[in-house]
Amino acid sequence: MSRPRVMGAAEIAERLKVTRQRAYQITARRDFPEPLATLAMGQVWLADDVEAWIRTNRPHLDEPEGE
Repeated sequence: MSRPRVMGAAEIAERLKVTRQRAYQITARRDFPEPLATLAMGQVWLADDVEAWIRTNRPHLDEPEGE
């Protein structure tokens, strides 16, 4: 059984090519996916949900790096 791939604010910031502060602003948007969980280190999102949001809202960043 494979584990779901998750992203925290740092990974989202890197993926969106923005600062971590800007990533927090983006993840607070109403149209951003709900976090999978809130941990001591912060919130985490399913990577597939984040990638789907990017395809819709930031199509110029549609291709994940390294894929």
